[in-house]
Amino acid sequence: MTGTTLDDYTDRYARRVRGMTASEIRALFAVASRPEVVSLAGGAPYIAALPLDAVGEMLGRLGSEHGATTLQYGIGQGTPELRERICEVMSLSGIDASCGASPEDVVVTVGGQQALDLVARLFLDPGDVVLAEGPTYVGALGVFQAAQAQVAHVPMDDEGLIPEALETAIADLARAGRRVKFLYTIPTYQNPAGVTLSEERRERVLDICERAGLLVVEDDPYGQLGFEGEAPRPLRARRRDGVFYLSTFSKTFAPGLRVGWILAPHAVRDKLVIASEAQILCPSAYAQSAVSTYLGTMPWRQQLKVYREVYRERRDALLDAMADLMPEGTTWTTPRGGLFVWATLPDGLDSKAMMPRAVAARVAYVPGTGFYADGTGTGNMRLNFSFPTPERIREGVRRLAGVMEQEIAMRKVFGAVGGARPRRRQGGSDAPGPDLA
Repeated sequence: MTGTTLDDYTDRYARRVRGMTASEIRALFAVASRPEVVSLAGGAPYIAALPLDAVGEMLGRLGSEHGATTLQYGIGQGTPELRERICEVMSLSGIDASCGASPEDVVVTVGGQQALDLVARLFLDPGDVVLAEGPTYVGALGVFQAAQAQVAHVPMDDEGLIPEALETAIADLARAGRRVKFLYTIPTYQNPAGVTLSEERRERVLDICERAGLLVVEDDPYGQLGFEGEAPRPLRARRRDGVFYLSTFSKTFAPGLRVGWILAPHAVRDKLVIASEAQILCPSAYAQSAVSTYLGTMPWRQQLKVYREVYRERRDALLDAMADLMPEGTTWTTPRGGLFVWATLPDGLDSKAMMPRAVAARVAYVPGTGFYADGTGTGNMRLNFSFPTPERIREGVRRLAGVMEQEIAMRKVFGAVGGARPRRRQGGSDAPGPDLA
């Protein structure tokens, strides 16, 4: 007997669509946006920290005084003015002319997500393998899945990606005859783990990839949101060949404008532009002008400091609340920047199975399974601290800790029958490996 479906178009979809599934984070938004729910789930920046009156006036002028250009079509690569401004922004992190950074090699994108999709379109064939940290950004997993590529996770510890594990993964895949195209990495204030690749490991990771002939796709949305001193220089500031640098203004200005970019090796730039034009024709001239004007007329460097202070306070509120309230056996990362903390639950708890009870208790988080291509991560959760106030953060942790205590108590009473699945290690296999704690 054949099954039935509510989708009359199932048999007509392209093969690449068949494995597509909804993001676990997106599925949470409808619940997490309810005012009674304390959401530790999303990754939204605290836009209220911007000088919204001044930003509003600026946006109004772009329409009323410059609408003939800002509301018109643009060019596929992005405006020269914005590309110049982007190079100014990157120079703060050490990516400048001395390492080959040029406006000519910048391609403006519709947020960092389109930047990821363009790289996937250019380099991934069905069946190719992408190496990525375990856990990794859920949006990247969706892009690679849509490209019909496979993701092999490389474990991390508190110093980020483990170079020895990267070498092992490359060797194992080569022996299996698998074609690895690139390493996708978020080395600074990683999403979701919050950890940062150490200075020494950055050079080793680059050396390993160079020897193996692997491209490196460096995703850096959070690098300018450090709380404790300067972040290590990006990978792209160290090597120009074979490193694609992706970033966005979503975390440092406004996600609603959807403006990101790729700094690509010169030989690849034209293909990126052609691929982008095929997708979107051109990025929004209005959004680009908004970002250019903001960077050219407003104290954006000072605004970065404001964001850092706001997020440092909220990070501390989350860490303090977890130290005070979380059940014994819970561990978590201590990020030096970015927006996220990665928590490991006491043995036997399943973050995905526990989610409905947490929502009933009016608190939301993201189960760790959303950040692995293979469904592991049941013993983990991602907690965001950028959006709620410190008071709401503490209340959210109180509610979450209460749910976890109830789960622990039920397991003690009823045992493990029908409980959580056996937990797998961070590297995406049953072999022993380091936990992030």
